[in-house]
Amino acid sequence: MSNIHVPDEVPVRYLNRSKGASMLAGGLFLVGLIAFVIRLSQDPRSAWVSYVSNWLFFLSISAGGVLLAVATWITKSKWNWSVRRVSQASVAFLPVAFVLMLPMLGLREQFFPWIEEMAHDPVLQAKRAYLNIPFLISRNVVGVGVLVGLAVYFVYLAVRPDMGLTRGSPGEDPARAAWRKRLTQGWIGQEREEVNSYKRMTTVAPVFVLLYAAVMSIVAFDWVMGLEPHWYSTMMGPWFFMGAFWGGIAATALWSIYVRTQHKDFRNHIGLAQRHDLGKLAFAFTVFWTYLFFAQYIVIWYGKLPWEQAWIIRRSAPPWGAYSALVVVLCFVVPFAGLIGRAAKLRPALLATFTSVILVGLWLERYGMVAPSLYREGDPIFTIWQPLIGCMFLGLYLGSIRWFLSTFPAIQLWQPMVDPESLEAELRHEPASVD
Repeated sequence: MSNIHVPDEVPVRYLNRSKGASMLAGGLFLVGLIAFVIRLSQDPRSAWVSYVSNWLFFLSISAGGVLLAVATWITKSKWNWSVRRVSQASVAFLPVAFVLMLPMLGLREQFFPWIEEMAHDPVLQAKRAYLNIPFLISRNVVGVGVLVGLAVYFVYLAVRPDMGLTRGSPGEDPARAAWRKRLTQGWIGQEREEVNSYKRMTTVAPVFVLLYAAVMSIVAFDWVMGLEPHWYSTMMGPWFFMGAFWGGIAATALWSIYVRTQHKDFRNHIGLAQRHDLGKLAFAFTVFWTYLFFAQYIVIWYGKLPWEQAWIIRRSAPPWGAYSALVVVLCFVVPFAGLIGRAAKLRPALLATFTSVILVGLWLERYGMVAPSLYREGDPIFTIWQPLIGCMFLGLYLGSIRWFLSTFPAIQLWQPMVDPESLEAELRHEPASVD
């Protein structure tokens, strides 16, 4: 990650708007919505299992993408200068994810077994302070809402300085101009805006990391562990939110490969160094995901406590055993073997293949976290309805990310290269220019 050359001037380039891409995203959403409505009339429990598991997956890769932008900002990374905006683009889906969460808060006995069991189960009664619907609703609304709000604010700070550099640039249309006007209210000059954004982003970033860990753990406790309320694991939160971070890395790699095909400037700037480092991160977190999984499994296996074993046994015994083995193959065996060498990290087609495998594996993993807990004997463990309902989320995700990259410069224009404290000292002796 050394010897990274960042050009003095970055060209203003947007992802081209495409009616075909918009129609594809809209068509996927419509197919998924219709599938969800049909399945809801046939089998409400199965419909909601598919809905919740897809929500968990797309929330994960979106929040994980923003976390990648935040983490590389904290570490003052330079290697990702040309893909910062790609990882920041994940924020576009997070407000949508918040809205999609709201219908889930109306679920009751058909989804949360502890509601019916609470009255006659002393173990659950001891957890009443946490396991109750009003608190579940409030902590999800407040927690996810604050996480989304802070993510949006961080990306706003990253985008705002770019708006001063896009005035009069080629490719600016009325929609982009309207967003530039909206995001530059109270403008105090280009250099001062860059300093302000740098300082505020540096303050916000660590707060976001802590909030991300806390909120994503709550999501895992409520929508995964809460489905089997007698079972608990202190590793569930880290396993869930680090898997989400891994998914954000894989999604960023995949999006960056797509973006570089859209213009020669993208191909020139999103090059070997960025692919190699994204590939190394994807490989590293393949190993780390497996470590967290095994760290959880080995303690449960060694302790041999019935309530601790139940969750694992349900997913390792028939009919879910083969499914869980497939998840391990896609989340560990294939990406580990594929990304351990250098060639797969440098070749766009191979990197896209293995990061796609990671995302498919994580999607299956999220479903495997939810579905076995609510499984009824005799039902199929997986049907066409799961991916069909997932199309609703996929359409919204693709549409929102593409909208972001076609509305704001797809490569971040301002690249902090100096100590902001010294620059701020210089600016005290210069009059501010107001655009």
